[in-house]
Amino acid sequence: MVPCGAVLWRRLLRKRWVLGVVFGLSLVYFLTSTFKQEERTVRDRNLLQVQEHEQPIMWKVKFSSGNSSQLSNQCRNSVQGKLLITDELGYICERKDLLVNGCCNVNVPSTKLYSCDSCLPNGCCSVYEYCVSCCLQPNKQHLLERFLNRAAIAFQNLFMAVEDRFELCLAKCRTSSQSVQHENTYRDPIAKYCYGEYPPELLPV
Repeated sequence: MVPCGAVLWRRLLRKRWVLGVVFGLSLVYFLTSTFKQEERTVRDRNLLQVQEHEQPIMWKVKFSSGNSSQLSNQCRNSVQGKLLITDELGYICERKDLLVNGCCNVNVPSTKLYSCDSCLPNGCCSVYEYCVSCCLQPNKQHLLERFLNRAAIAFQNLFMAVEDRFELCLAKCRTSSQSVQHENTYRDPIAKYCYGEYPPELLPV
């Protein structure tokens, strides 16, 4: 036997005014949810604009000329180069001329300081170690500061982690999404390591 409540409910649903009320409430709920979502989107967009324009990112990068590692006669270096190494003082040398303390041997004629060999005027180089060495030039400080001030929020996680200028140059010279086009082709297949403010120019399609 069908319960009375179910019978009454079915009868109510057959009435047009009941269906109209149900439809009206559903429409009100949908519109309310849509407006709230739009408000949240606008608020988030405004917050992002405020962060970009009114509250600059507090970068950790220090541009002081002295490093604690220098005081202990130890150097960090670019590590991975098979032939060349750049130390944090800006010297670039052959791997065989790297001292046990991690610094380049400055007494070797082939060791160079702040060398920009293989680098183009736009700040892109064909050799990673030269990119780092050139980036460490004292006169590049303002360029790096401008880049940090203009860096997109998308790169915040990448550059917020660096502690000083050497780490910034290591990170800046690495190839990234800025170095490629179509996700699989270098913008400039030769000079693909860049310390400059802007990525390499796009190759003609």
